[in-house]
Amino acid sequence: MPASSKLPNRVVITGAGNISSMGSTWEEIKTSFESKQSKVCYMEEWDQYPELKTRLAAPIKDFELPDTYRLKKKRSMGRVAQMAVRATELALKESGLYGEDVITNGQTGVSFGSATGSSAGAVEFFSMLEEQSMERINTTTYIRMMSHTAAVNIGIYFGTKGRVYTTSSACVAGSQGIGYAYEAIQSGKQKVMIAGGAEELCPTQAAVFDTIFAASITNDTPHLSPRPFDKDRDGLVLGEGASSLILESYDHAKERGATILAEIIGYGTNSDGSHIMRPNQETMQSVMQMSLDDAGVTADQIGYVSAHATATEYGDIAESQATLNVLGKKPTSSIKSYTAHSLGACGAFELYSTIQMMNEGWFAPTLNLTEVDPRCADLDYIQGDLRAIDTDMVMSNNFAFGGINTSLIVKKFKD
Repeated sequence: MPASSKLPNRVVITGAGNISSMGSTWEEIKTSFESKQSKVCYMEEWDQYPELKTRLAAPIKDFELPDTYRLKKKRSMGRVAQMAVRATELALKESGLYGEDVITNGQTGVSFGSATGSSAGAVEFFSMLEEQSMERINTTTYIRMMSHTAAVNIGIYFGTKGRVYTTSSACVAGSQGIGYAYEAIQSGKQKVMIAGGAEELCPTQAAVFDTIFAASITNDTPHLSPRPFDKDRDGLVLGEGASSLILESYDHAKERGATILAEIIGYGTNSDGSHIMRPNQETMQSVMQMSLDDAGVTADQIGYVSAHATATEYGDIAESQATLNVLGKKPTSSIKSYTAHSLGACGAFELYSTIQMMNEGWFAPTLNLTEVDPRCADLDYIQGDLRAIDTDMVMSNNFAFGGINTSLIVKKFKD
């Protein structure tokens, strides 16, 4: 058969690792969904910034690398890279590929993103401009600060020698990372890809949304924010974390007898090409249709939609209308209502959670959604209790500052 007519490789997910406010194991994450526990809290340490209106976030309070991580290996890692590397270690172990030759022989690549690097490194570096001194700058300052620090540290720590995609694309960094990994395997360029995203919490990120009046300021009732799609929502809340997925070609996974979590069958990404902050309904619709077309499926086959749903006015309205126009009245909910918005990590964590719920036949409701904003589309919003849904196919959507959009479709694995 000529090379040009070769069928694309099937792409499956064989492992996942998470560092999240909901936990690191599926059982911990599932318990949070079942108990409908929001991880948002009041950030007392942000009180030192009197002009910052929001005091809400969903931090990870107990994260530390195990003692097995030696200082020499850790010194190039800020918090975001530490979480990314640890999540990847967990994912590789779950996949059964940890320590295997395929990871280091050039057949494995990395496709991983974050909106920014570590704030501590940035503070060290830019103190030179503020204080006219290089005293705080050391040999690892830039490595910890740079936007691609997570991807680079993953590659160095595990010794990968394949291609590296570094997706510093804000809220779609994780989902774009997965999408590019999917394309690399589908085209036969790599057998295995480490894919996902990470983000560390920083008050400067809160300030970004504070200054454009997009952050929630209901500081007295942390458990009631964010409120995606709700008429009383007042903005987003920030979180943090890291999620890493192991993607590989179906043939490679089958040959080694791997357990397969799901199969990725569709991916679309595009850009608005218009306003740098305001979402564009038309390109949202286009990216969902691109994903359907790539998968070769129809809207009727999608049984659930994991919405980006940041609890911002323009975002919720545009996304809901786009979803209705492309998919119809689908069961839809927002995982950010539990974890808040973890920026570069959200796309990977939301896809992982959606896969696990699909495989178990239920989906979590959107927290704090009591009355849908009448300007939002008439979707089948999951509210109140977990809902049993038997579906073989789901869609996960993310939309970012700068008008970058992604849509991923996964289905239950069938040999």
